[in-house]
Amino acid sequence: MSGLSLMTFNIGSPSAERAHRQLAWLATRHEDVFVLTETRQSEGCRHLADAFRTAGYSVVYPKPGPTEYGVMIVSRLPVQLDPIAGNVTFLPERVSGVLVSTALGLVRVVGAYAPTRDATAERTERKRRWLSELSAALGTGGLTDSGAETVLLGDLNIIEPDHEPSYTTFRWFEYDFYRGLTDRHGLVDAFRQAEPNLVEHSWIGRTGDGYRYDHAHCTKKLAAEIEECEYVHEPRTTRLSDHSALSLTFSCLPTAELNTMDPFEAASPPTLF
Repeated sequence: MSGLSLMTFNIGSPSAERAHRQLAWLATRHEDVFVLTETRQSEGCRHLADAFRTAGYSVVYPKPGPTEYGVMIVSRLPVQLDPIAGNVTFLPERVSGVLVSTALGLVRVVGAYAPTRDATAERTERKRRWLSELSAALGTGGLTDSGAETVLLGDLNIIEPDHEPSYTTFRWFEYDFYRGLTDRHGLVDAFRQAEPNLVEHSWIGRTGDGYRYDHAHCTKKLAAEIEECEYVHEPRTTRLSDHSALSLTFSCLPTAELNTMDPFEAASPPTLF
């Protein structure tokens, strides 16, 4: 068994047909835990959840409202549910958490999908409020004092303050949230820990400008265990999604693994017509 490995991937609210192609790709990946963002109550997302469950994986899939988005956690390791989502009252389906057991102790894996925004006051306040509630939930005493190490992964729809290229469209609260992950919560940007100077982007806009929207942050104890953290561009370049994935591997070993099979082989092909 290799060290604990995680991957966050924005699946882009896929149709059933695209979800089936995403499943074929995910079945080839080695990671123990997938954090899938931009999920919906849709045939495509249900197809993914059902296939992984049939294959023996643990699946946490909080179903968002009809017009909302969320996050799904899929694990080939045994998991316990983490209570963090209960501490987010606004758009709670956009955050989910599980605990996995490793040789280092319990590791909390928190998946998050931040709202997007435009220049309107309503959507700006919506994003600001959600980021504020997530930050407060990460600081809840019962979570911080539990002794579990934490990894936060997902599409946060924010960029680091010294992002290359720089953009003038991001607001102070978005940069404050990024800084606060370290200054307030003691989390380390895992990609920057592994690659301090490498310029990478996980989403490319219509104008060709790149943004590093998808992130992984972890506690300092876990940061010392990072073996690899890299963006996986294949799903974006092959149009499985408009996002690249982010893969993270630690040296600490999981203590148990579920008996799983290939989820693509386990899946019933979706009804496309």
